[in-house]
Amino acid sequence: MITKKMQDAINTQINAELCSAYLYLSMSMDAETKGLKGVANWMYVQWLEEQEHARILENYINAQGAKVELLPITEVPKTWKNTLEMFRDALYHEKEVTENINKLTSTAWHEKDFATISRLEWFITEQVEEEDSINYIIDQLELVGNEKFGLYYIDQKLGERRYKMAEPLED
Repeated sequence: MITKKMQDAINTQINAELCSAYLYLSMSMDAETKGLKGVANWMYVQWLEEQEHARILENYINAQGAKVELLPITEVPKTWKNTLEMFRDALYHEKEVTENINKLTSTAWHEKDFATISRLEWFITEQVEEEDSINYIIDQLELVGNEKFGLYYIDQKLGERRYKMAEPLED
């Protein structure tokens, strides 16, 4: 059985994942408005993934016989100066999420909640992948600088990203 402290911490993380989704949707809409359909696609897929992350935690809470408690979502920015700034903000945000997952894992260890630790291992690996992916895009954007053809090429590549359901939801 999950403790109340653990339940509250996971509910807080569910809210953080939904806030992340909202941020990525805002980024997608801003990119779309600026004619960057590939960037918009990449951010939209990210929006879908963040919702999945919340769903994975919701399913876990429910499986533990506890209650999911949704919290208000905070306001997010609506526009970014350029694509590089957008991805830098995304990276900053993902680093915050990583810190939250680490704190959540620490709480699970303190509570001796090994079932939760097991579930959180997927999130720890996912965060490494999230940060690495965004770091690579930032590196590419920094390489091309203000070159329009370079941004065009990167936009085309980002448009190739496709949604794939997260493994914990495939059951």
